[in-house]
Amino acid sequence: MTHSSDNDSLVLYGQTFQSRLLLGTARYPSPDVLEAAVRRAKPAMLTASLRRQTATRNGSGSDNGFWDLIKRLDVPMLPNTAGCHSVEEVIATAQMARELFETPWIKLELIGDDYTLQPDTLNLVDAASQLIRDGFQVLPYCTEDLVLCQRLVDVGCQAVMPWAAPIGTGRGPVNPYALQVLRERLNVPLLVDAGLGLPSHACQVMEWGYDGVLLNTAVALAQEPVAMAGAFADAVQAGRTAYRAGAMAAQDSAQPSTPVLGTPFWHHASTQ
Repeated sequence: MTHSSDNDSLVLYGQTFQSRLLLGTARYPSPDVLEAAVRRAKPAMLTASLRRQTATRNGSGSDNGFWDLIKRLDVPMLPNTAGCHSVEEVIATAQMARELFETPWIKLELIGDDYTLQPDTLNLVDAASQLIRDGFQVLPYCTEDLVLCQRLVDVGCQAVMPWAAPIGTGRGPVNPYALQVLRERLNVPLLVDAGLGLPSHACQVMEWGYDGVLLNTAVALAQEPVAMAGAFADAVQAGRTAYRAGAMAAQDSAQPSTPVLGTPFWHHASTQ
């Protein structure tokens, strides 16, 4: 698929973003490193856990100026429902996040397995449906299951965020076939959330036509997080540009890059 328009902004729930990279805010070595990484990557949104903010703003914990840093960076916030294991817990957490962060955006996380942190696929659609009816702009974290993702779209999710691999593993896309089928079948923005470890992983999914990626661990735990943030930002853009350019079709056999038509007669004679 190729596109001729120069206007290639990411649009989610009618809002336009200039970047296709979303960045998490956890596990960085220091607030200064986090700030530098964000400024280098220039992400569309920053994710943050409500649980962390509730504790720190109530004075029961120390955030090392995290809240002030977030406001200073002036990047749209995407609160998440990390750590929730029931629909009721998700709804309560999301409502508190909307009040605290003053935004209707929510990254829906409903965990079904504590070991793999795999989403609860049986109850995720119900949670998304309730949140959407309550006025939230929901970005659901889910598996690459096509039927699940279609159901999320059916209940009103205008974008879906399948994983590439379990959170924090850095393994890259473990099921390329399913992710590519998902991209072919759904006509809403798709952002890969979780499991990417290398900039090449991000570039690859963007080449498949994904609309963006959400990262945290791959940047935060890099030996040089700021440099890695920049590498991912560049990779996301490169992958998007390649997708829009339209890749050549793969061939089963070698094809000469230099045409033989017009080759001097003596060249042919010398090969006989």
